[in-house]
Amino acid sequence: MSSKYPVLPPNKIIKTMKKLGFVKCSQKGSHAKYINYERKKVFIIPIHDEIAKGTLKSILEQGM
Repeated sequence: MSSKYPVLPPNKIIKTMKKLGFVKCSQKGSHAKYINYERKKVFIIPIHDEIAKGTLKSILEQGM
C-alpha cells in the first residue's frame, strides 16, 4: 500500500512552512523547532538528508 506523502528534503518543508508563517525559534542538535505565534502551533523537523513519509505526516499533523 503506497502513502500519499512523498520523501522530501528538509529545506523544501521548511520553505513551505515559512510561507505559512512559521519561524525558527530554537535548534538542538539536528532537530529544529519552528513556531507560528499567531496560531500557537509548533513543529519540530529533523535536519537530515531526507524526511521519511511517516515523519512528514507527523510534522504536518503537529503544524496544522
